Amino acid sequence: MKNHFGLFSQYAIGVLFGWGLIISGMSNPQKILGFLDLAGNWDPSLLFVMLGAVLIGLAGFYVLSRRAEAFFGGPIDIPTRRDISKPLMIGSLIFGVGWGIAGFCPGPALVALGSGHVKALVFVITMLVGMEISDRFFTGQKMNPSDKA
Repeated sequence: MKNHFGLFSQYAIGVLFGWGLIISGMSNPQKILGFLDLAGNWDPSLLFVMLGAVLIGLAGFYVLSRRAEAFFGGPIDIPTRRDISKPLMIGSLIFGVGWGIAGFCPGPALVALGSGHVKALVFVITMLVGMEISDRFFTGQKMNPSDKA
């Protein structure tokens, strides 16, 4: 029974996350591009969304750091690396450029795809291609989240 409750809870959290993305405007590429347009008609509203997400994330990490296992069992694997590596910088640059061009990042793109946005389909396909390229060419450089620096 515990496993079914865990799966249901994960599903419910995913739905809640998707609703949050829709309500906040994160699944609307025009809203994102307006936020990124610092020199033009800048829309600062997503700054508050991001600040809220960071604060909730920090609270979540704090709670998890005090627990021996995850809420529904299993180990807690909090990343411990703090170094800034070349693959991290390159990946961040690619992510930022893609976000700026398309107005999507992975989570909101999946939500927009579910809403029928063609642009999201193109983004998700290219995201999956990029993930495959990374797996094929950079497998030896992958970093385990729990690796020590």
